[in-house]
Amino acid sequence: MTYCVGLLLEQGLLFASDTRTNAGVDQVAISPKMHVFEQPEDRVIVLMTAGNLAITQSVVNYLKAQLTSKSASKKHLYNVSSMFDVAGLVGEAMRTVFARDGAHLQKHGIEFRASVLVGGQIKGEKPRLFNVYAAGNFIETCSETPYFQIGETKYGKPIIDRVVKHDSEMMDAVKCVLISFDSTIRSNISVGAPIDLMIYRTDSLHANCKKRITEQDPYYATVRKGWSEGLKEVFSALPSPDWC
Repeated sequence: MTYCVGLLLEQGLLFASDTRTNAGVDQVAISPKMHVFEQPEDRVIVLMTAGNLAITQSVVNYLKAQLTSKSASKKHLYNVSSMFDVAGLVGEAMRTVFARDGAHLQKHGIEFRASVLVGGQIKGEKPRLFNVYAAGNFIETCSETPYFQIGETKYGKPIIDRVVKHDSEMMDAVKCVLISFDSTIRSNISVGAPIDLMIYRTDSLHANCKKRITEQDPYYATVRKGWSEGLKEVFSALPSPDWC
């Protein structure tokens, strides 16, 4: 399993993904699930993947292969004119992989399970964030619900729901997302550090900050400790029920 979060804020986009792959308790490895495509001064596109690793790797490699096409009419991540079109390309890649592998996976009792968060900005339009499903269809986030999660979402969702708004400060959002990851990692062994995190600031048209956060990262350790101790303090301060 995995956990990925994308936030669309007034100040820009925030992406975070874990790196653990799990094919059983004796087959745990590290594999990046965040993929950054950048043409400075023109576009920044970020993909984060969850689901069957073989499927999601095939989708990403298919999109990378399109970039090497010599056909001027061939659409790819670096020549489409909108993030909507980028999400469409990812959906098409998903369907292509399904057409190739879907029946074979079904014969082996394996579900075609994959999802991709697609975010970024292309010059001339605002930053946008999409969630692409296994069928290749997709939805776009909005200011009222400015985030998407994929993978193991339930443990890290409450803090984001309570804290993050479209006008939240970027560094507050980073702090919130790290707490969300800590809650998820604490409750689910299939999600684990390192955490890949990227900040994109609106209209910068280049990846502003990319960081891999390990369990030993001083700031992450401070946040984890402070959040755990703070929860215990708040819990202790709450009144006990007087009706029983």
